[in-house]
Amino acid sequence: MGGWGKGFVLALSRRWPQPEVDYRAWHRSGNDFQLGAIRLVQVEPMLWVANMIGQHGIRPTKDGPPIRYEALDRCLSALADEALNLHASIHMPRIGAGLAGGSWDRIEPLILKQLTERAITVTVYDLP
Repeated sequence: MGGWGKGFVLALSRRWPQPEVDYRAWHRSGNDFQLGAIRLVQVEPMLWVANMIGQHGIRPTKDGPPIRYEALDRCLSALADEALNLHASIHMPRIGAGLAGGSWDRIEPLILKQLTERAITVTVYDLP
């Protein structure tokens, strides 16, 4: 939906404005802005932010929370490819388990399968 204004992304925007600018432009363009898509935004010489489309909407509906586990799985697979090309490690909060309403018990196995099992170092931070 192109929203950017709650949760982890606010702290991200305060530190580096480029990911938000890119995300909003990506949404407006319509190019590949769909569930399961990712875009990397370089914010420092050796640091990238991955914008991932892993949820639909911002509020729960009768069908469940905004998180789309299949889309998140595709995002993480694409992220793994990028991380391997960059020889990068991954650092993240508990993605999908906050405002997206996802269950960490379902998300963590996706991270293990798509990233850790491909020998990518992953650090997950618990944010206050």
